[in-house]
Amino acid sequence: MSDEVKPFKVNIPEDEVDRCWRKVKDTRVPTKDIVPNAGTDYGFTTEWAIDLYHFWKDKYDWHAEQKYMNQWPHFTTEIEGINIHFIHQRSESPSAYPLLMVHGWPGSFYEFSRVINPLTDANSSRPFHCVVPSLPGFCWSSGPPRGWKLQDTARIFHTLMHRLGYEEFAVQTGDWGHWVGRELGAQYSDSCKAVHFNFAPAPLPEGAELTEREAAVQARVDDWLENHMGYAIMMRTRPHTVGWMLQDNPVGIMVWLGEKYNEAADPKKQHLEEWKKHIITTVSLYYFSNCIMTSSLPYYENVRHENFAEFAMKPQNRIKCPFGYSSFYWDTEPSSKRAVERTGNLVFYNERNDGGHFAAVECAEGLVQDTRKLVGIALGKSGS
Repeated sequence: MSDEVKPFKVNIPEDEVDRCWRKVKDTRVPTKDIVPNAGTDYGFTTEWAIDLYHFWKDKYDWHAEQKYMNQWPHFTTEIEGINIHFIHQRSESPSAYPLLMVHGWPGSFYEFSRVINPLTDANSSRPFHCVVPSLPGFCWSSGPPRGWKLQDTARIFHTLMHRLGYEEFAVQTGDWGHWVGRELGAQYSDSCKAVHFNFAPAPLPEGAELTEREAAVQARVDDWLENHMGYAIMMRTRPHTVGWMLQDNPVGIMVWLGEKYNEAADPKKQHLEEWKKHIITTVSLYYFSNCIMTSSLPYYENVRHENFAEFAMKPQNRIKCPFGYSSFYWDTEPSSKRAVERTGNLVFYNERNDGGHFAAVECAEGLVQDTRKLVGIALGKSGS
């Protein structure tokens, strides 16, 4: 097995960019509701989708975004037969600490684009060397074999960090990346010294009376599990159907991914042009890297959403290293301190009301602050 680390550049051939552009422009998008005054009863609103479509068609510039993401050094390396794509942005500070950042679905490495530079800033109170990989089957990381679980991804990301010369490191993650971070904190705590989550499903103590915040989010959590899981059922039962349906359909990918950004984030973000640009860039990455089919595999191979909290409580999944959790109000399943602390060595907890499931995009400054504080506590230093 080669342990070679090869430079990589995001460089989509111009004919592929042109082809995508033609397909976007030639798409016949629905212009009226499925029934009169459908609102959100049948899914996303027609107005939301048309607005995002016209932003892509009339305002979006892939070349500018490609240049932006190439400001960081990209690499690939092969581990256990899987080609892993990752960003490795080192800080100029001699005291910088290694930080592994893991995305989920419908995210990508690009999800951390707003936090890499602040985290690596040598003049900051606690700088990091940032390692931002693409999960197996996402972007330019090759698809995994049958039966590949997120615990397997944790193992190869542990190898990746050691291959880069980091004998110990911290982790920041959410969504499916939570289970990668949980496994690293549970099984690799000799190397993984701290884990910060912005998504951490956990059960409340039996018979607990809900706090005001717990009660405020509970109805939304119940609604999410009851009415918003169609995408997950498709991906965990018919990933080939999803792949064939969307692989060469950029506008289809736009609504398949974009719906989650619309539903799982702070409503105040939805009309911002930066938010729309982030969605379309993510959609473009999925389309150009042809990963929409393999990105379904975490749903097919891993624990189901309704069993997340139970899974986190299993003794083998208990986090041994110090970990922290930032509970974002608009997340799909915001947990509370007394729930999360049951699943491991919780040393930091914070509540934020200005973000949701995509914390690194929605609340970049807050996520940077909380990650620094958690790592500071875990390493026995003052947080800031």
